[in-house]
Amino acid sequence: MAKESASSRQEKRVPASALFTSRISDRERAELERLASVPDSRIDYSDAPAAKLLPPEVQVGRFCRPIKQLISLRVDADVLAWFRSHRKRYQTYMNEVLRREMHTPPRGR
Repeated sequence: MAKESASSRQEKRVPASALFTSRISDRERAELERLASVPDSRIDYSDAPAAKLLPPEVQVGRFCRPIKQLISLRVDADVLAWFRSHRKRYQTYMNEVLRREMHTPPRGR
């Protein structure tokens, strides 16, 4: 006897803002405004934990992808041939190279 498949009941979609945010009170808003007006030089960071490097398995941008913008870009033919020869998805690879350069501190300017 064949098992009948039944689709799951459709869950009601709830916006993330309804799950993860709530309205703040006037008192909380006033406290946030007061804290925002404190100059950085008066903030005590002595009890803040030291910054840790991200573990290698963490991939920044994996779930939240930047918006892509379609452009027309002229590059030298040999540069394009080089990128095409290195990867099947050469445009993604070009974007990765440009992003890496964007995050590299400027040298000798």
